[in-house]
Amino acid sequence: MQEQNFKNHAKMVPGFHYIVLPALLLLIIGAAINFFRSSEGNCLPAGLLLISLIVIMLLSSFVRSFALRAQDRAIRAEENFRYYIMTGKPFPSGLTIHQIIALRFASDDEFVGLVKKTLDEKLSNKQIKAQISQWRPDYYRA
Repeated sequence: MQEQNFKNHAKMVPGFHYIVLPALLLLIIGAAINFFRSSEGNCLPAGLLLISLIVIMLLSSFVRSFALRAQDRAIRAEENFRYYIMTGKPFPSGLTIHQIIALRFASDDEFVGLVKKTLDEKLSNKQIKAQISQWRPDYYRA
């Protein structure tokens, strides 16, 4: 597996991002064309097909976002525990979930200092990741 760093850490799931989503989009477009071109007697089945595909598209995006939200909560708990082990204090309350997610890539040597710098300078998640010199990979992100 390629070593993870700032430039290649984003997770793309080819089957989901490049096959399922485009296929669903094409199906919805085809179903919409079918619905608007259908005869009066074929309007109900064409409409049901279109509605079904829209529901499937929404369902697939919700399933993905629910999994990511659950993982974000786990990351917040893990990093809070990591910070507590290193400092004896709970995570500062001024950090956003996006900042915490970015901080998880920092090595133990730079983690606490980067948390302080993030709070002081209000760094964005991209700025935080760019500041990390010793990358701590996360290969299990959904």
